[in-house]
Amino acid sequence: MVAKWLECSTGRLFLLITGCQQFGRSDVTRLKVGSDLHPSECLLHLLTSKGTMASCIETPNITSNSTRPTNPLAGASIGIGVLSLAFIVGFPGNAFVAWTAICWVHKRTVTCLLILHLAIADLAVLLTAPLFLRFLSAKKWEMGQAVCQICYYICGVSMYASVYLIALMSLDRCLAVSKPFVSQKIRTRRTIRLLVLAIWVMSFFLAAPSLVYRKVVTRNNTEYCILCHQEDKELVFHNLFETITGFLLPFAIVVYSYGMISQRLKETRFRQKRRTSRLISLIVIAFALFWLPYHIVNLLDVIGLWSDSLKKAGKMARPILVALAFFSSSVNPILYTFSGGSLIRSSGIGFMAKLFEGTASEVSSIKHGTFRDRDLKTEPLNNGKPDSLTMSTNPTESSSPQEGGRRLKLLSST
Repeated sequence: MVAKWLECSTGRLFLLITGCQQFGRSDVTRLKVGSDLHPSECLLHLLTSKGTMASCIETPNITSNSTRPTNPLAGASIGIGVLSLAFIVGFPGNAFVAWTAICWVHKRTVTCLLILHLAIADLAVLLTAPLFLRFLSAKKWEMGQAVCQICYYICGVSMYASVYLIALMSLDRCLAVSKPFVSQKIRTRRTIRLLVLAIWVMSFFLAAPSLVYRKVVTRNNTEYCILCHQEDKELVFHNLFETITGFLLPFAIVVYSYGMISQRLKETRFRQKRRTSRLISLIVIAFALFWLPYHIVNLLDVIGLWSDSLKKAGKMARPILVALAFFSSSVNPILYTFSGGSLIRSSGIGFMAKLFEGTASEVSSIKHGTFRDRDLKTEPLNNGKPDSLTMSTNPTESSSPQEGGRRLKLLSST
């Protein structure tokens, strides 16, 4: 019986790294000696036994007439592969982005500053990957309760910081396109600092449930860092809270912002903002693709309290989807490289700085407390007639009204 339970306990270890399907404190003696249970079914049996922690999240049910169990380390192997790839690609990529934004970019746009903080959030979560890889390879948690809670807390903070930074990018783009003069007035050094600080403080607060529900549980002298809800109402609260605050609310802001942008672009052509808008759109789409399935499974877990079929579907899908969400921290540098295009050929290693300095020709500097465009660029309308021009979405702020007037007269005469 002990041998069978050990096989069960080591099965599907990848589920542990995702923090989703965990053990309950149920009676091990309920397992039938000599039965050919699949490792997932062993876990289900442990979880559904009526113990003090019987309502911890369950694994999907596997019919008892299934064939002999597959390799119980298969899930762990997949987890190790996904996390290794995420770390190898994402850590140096985000480190390069942060280094470029800090050391190479001299005239930072609002977008550049937000991308810098987004890279910091991604670096934070990727720093936990070696600990999770050790967890999978050793088949046990060796770092204690505090490190267990801190690792998953960092992941939660990173998720919230990333999605709200993306929402702020979208709002900034919306204001720059739809209300350029208002955008210029509020894009001050103080405003940006306060908004970014508020996002980080809010992220630390919203990720607090990870500290409450993350536990180190000992099974047969082996410790596991797991997520466990003692009651169904805790599962409902945790999942709904995470989905509403970590996805629905910020993406409602994103949808509204891009709705306003689309409406404005139908009325006027803004040649200058195309590259910036494309870059931010790619970031938004990537985050949605990686995180939307995860939050759908969160909802399936809640609905699954009343529907066994939905519960099974959610539990079967969750491990891969959580790994996919983790990999989202690695994809942004790839998007920046893709957006760089010809800048890579012309600027070499400095292409990222050129991209951040000149996204959509929005070369801004922090001067006298205000982000401003270095040049006022125009685009001919009405079949290219020179007497019909449109200004950048960020109006030029000259050092004096007289200088600004001379500049506008010069442009209108060309």
